Amino acid sequence: MKAMILAAGLGTRLRPLTDVTPKPLLPVAGTPMIVWNLLLLKRHGIRDVVINLHHLGTMISQALGDGAALGMHLIYSYEPVILGTGGGIKQAEPHFKGEPVLVLNGDTLFELDLGAVMAFHREHAAAATLVLRQDPDAARWGLVEVADRAEVVRITGRGLSAPTVTAARMFAGIHILHPRLLRYLPVAKECSIIDAYVKGIQDGERIVGFDFDGFWSDVGTPERYAQVERDAAAGRISLAARSAGD
Repeated sequence: MKAMILAAGLGTRLRPLTDVTPKPLLPVAGTPMIVWNLLLLKRHGIRDVVINLHHLGTMISQALGDGAALGMHLIYSYEPVILGTGGGIKQAEPHFKGEPVLVLNGDTLFELDLGAVMAFHREHAAAATLVLRQDPDAARWGLVEVADRAEVVRITGRGLSAPTVTAARMFAGIHILHPRLLRYLPVAKECSIIDAYVKGIQDGERIVGFDFDGFWSDVGTPERYAQVERDAAAGRISLAARSAGD
């Protein structure tokens, strides 16, 4: 399976750090965040990765090159105008060759068995699998409602209208999708991948949720950036585990 890392964001909440360094290159325990995620992908057998770029994007491509130094193959999808999570993935669609792709955020650090997520996706014959977390503030992050058999029925209140008993979850920003879902999105326009998932749910596509309770940090603010540094120092997230076996 190929992967895509979303790395085009402006990082406005981390200014002034992100005025001179794109957020995915900000170091945690001395290693850029995006490298943490590349090593996690490699650990689970994924070596072909597309990275979308916008804000200070050439700094990312110059730092990582073609990925050979990491034992990976990296290609870049440049966005002169930022396209959002949906538009960015849609622009990169030709690189997926019609096959499912695992998508991560370049500024989120987590410890997750990606192999288990990929197996879950295949076992459920899903069009998309969203990695989900229990969170008392799920609505603040964007409420995802899950029914029986792990089926996602509504996201931020949109989807199937029929009442049903659901469990409340938040989307962790980690997902596997089949490119056919990108047909719901406009070409070369900013949009959210959630729009494609909602349309898919309404059209009967199988969108499922994979529950995850391990370490997860959206490094979006100075406070969370400082916290993830403390987490790394305490061993709650391990770079050594990602590099093992290289």
